[in-house]
Amino acid sequence: MHLTAQVRHAADVDRVAALLADERFVAEKVGSTGALQQQVDVVGTSDEAFTVTTRRQMPTTAVPPQFRSLLGSTLEVRQVEAWEPPAPGERRGTVVVEITGAPVRLTGTMRLVQEDDGTTTQEYDGELKASVPLFAAAVEQATAGAIREAIRVEEQTAAAWLRR
Repeated sequence: MHLTAQVRHAADVDRVAALLADERFVAEKVGSTGALQQQVDVVGTSDEAFTVTTRRQMPTTAVPPQFRSLLGSTLEVRQVEAWEPPAPGERRGTVVVEITGAPVRLTGTMRLVQEDDGTTTQEYDGELKASVPLFAAAVEQATAGAIREAIRVEEQTAAAWLRR
């Protein structure tokens, strides 16, 4: 299934990129999604290409009840964001999200775009695939909802961080 999302940040592209490359911010945004355990690794800086890798253990409470028995009480979610070096007015990157123990994977692109009003739009565009016989569409829908909710929570965390 195709998945898109947008986040608006009240800062320019360079400041948003610096935020996304800040290990303390990444740890806070991962924690804000309800992670029971987490690991964060940032390689590089916002002045160059950088990669953000997170692992989080999430409760399966957001998973439809009919699938919880297949997954157990927690899921491990691994996310890798690889951002290219800066370009005038924008930043591009790729994202992969894998759910360990469930055959679900999101692959896509990300982009930071400088808007005329000084804000930045963060765009996500990807393909979500579940390899579950007979239930792929339902699993993809449930996963898409969870990903959109995580993006919404991360947007709120970023807004609070940028106001500090």
